[in-house]
Amino acid sequence: AYSIKSFEKEYLAKANEKKHDITLISNALSLDTAIYADGKDAVIVFTNDDVSATVIEKLAKSGVKYIVTRSTGTDHIDKEAAAKFGIKLANVPSYSPQAIAEHAVAMAFALNRHLVTADQHSHHFDFRNDELIGFNFAGKIVGLVGLGNTGKAVAKIFNGLGCSVIACDPNFPKNLHDVECVSFDELLTTADIISLHLPLTAATKHLVKRETIDRMKRGVMLINTSRGALIRTTDIIAGLKSGKIGYL
Repeated sequence: AYSIKSFEKEYLAKANEKKHDITLISNALSLDTAIYADGKDAVIVFTNDDVSATVIEKLAKSGVKYIVTRSTGTDHIDKEAAAKFGIKLANVPSYSPQAIAEHAVAMAFALNRHLVTADQHSHHFDFRNDELIGFNFAGKIVGLVGLGNTGKAVAKIFNGLGCSVIACDPNFPKNLHDVECVSFDELLTTADIISLHLPLTAATKHLVKRETIDRMKRGVMLINTSRGALIRTTDIIAGLKSGKIGYL
């Protein structure tokens, strides 16, 4: 098991129940560290590990038959290479959508009320309110891109804050109250706050780019608790500098 943090050890040991012989290491998986898997049946990885074709080939030569990722997303794994060498893949189907939803909303609050800046000022005994003015979430339109388990959990929280919640998802859930189904284009032009909750695929990569940013409201708040590559960084920086993106 690669890239293991100290807090994970207890949970992995408890879940394993001594069924498997697992070696836990803090090193990330790479071409250099793949040798640690020599003679092992499986490797357990995380999102920042290098699971590219060259690394997978080296793992296969070491006898590895399974790659398990401690994440829902699998975009960091070269699936074609795994198939080529007969290595089976597994991921976590879902994990604590409420935790991710609460974190997304916490970041929205921190941005809105400039909590990081206010905290930094207070350490210097600077208690001015200049440039710390936020807005009320009540009455704002929140647009959710992706309405899976996490998106639905986010919707409930924003509903509770008095927001109008709209969402776009090709598989929009049935019998979902207090969330209006809209097109992606309508969401871009309508929402005061946009929150991304979808996987990284060829279709969603750089979903947020100059063309989509141009259609957003001026000063929009954008929250991304999904993969970073959903956003084209150079375009979002330009949007921040111009003021089109008010909060990121």
